[in-house]
Amino acid sequence: MIGKLKGFVDSFGEDWVIIDVGGVGYQVTCSSKTLQSLPAPGESVSLAIETYVREDQIRLFGFLSPVEREWFLLLQTVQGVGTRVALALLSTLTASDLANAIAMQDRATIARAPGIGPKVAQRIVTELKDKAPALTYADTGLVRLQALTDAGGKTGTASAEAVSALVNLGYAQVQAGAAVATALAKAGDDARTEQLIRGALRELST
Repeated sequence: MIGKLKGFVDSFGEDWVIIDVGGVGYQVTCSSKTLQSLPAPGESVSLAIETYVREDQIRLFGFLSPVEREWFLLLQTVQGVGTRVALALLSTLTASDLANAIAMQDRATIARAPGIGPKVAQRIVTELKDKAPALTYADTGLVRLQALTDAGGKTGTASAEAVSALVNLGYAQVQAGAAVATALAKAGDDARTEQLIRGALRELST
């Protein structure tokens, strides 16, 4: 199995790049974010590789970082997510964006990727919530906020209501969650919903 390629960029396609390694050209499928980050033809490059062997073909998937490759593999543990959908997500969201969306159970952000409907988005945020590296790269404030919300109680209820209010005002769920998490950290766990909303709006206005 090929786990890494180090050579020179030969040429690009819509979703692939050819890497020249000692005169042999390897066609490697990549996310659009990876393709956009690659150097110009003729310049050196090193890619982490995931090799898929099928009866009728061998496909190489390339990643600039081990984190991206971990996500590629992790996403495919979810029913309904194959290589195409995993690459679509990695083309749309960074690892941090993915982790934060999962930490906040933000299906709408996940569903921004082409080919991902509400049901698949729901499975992704549900099944990957407690799996590494899903939360490894997430904002720790968002992780704590979601844990408080899941636990319920006064603080969890106030936090959930504050996030919901901001979402209703048009803010994205992850954006709202980050602002409420910061407001909660400043106001303390006894903060009421109204305090969290005001604090979060101040954070969003700065």
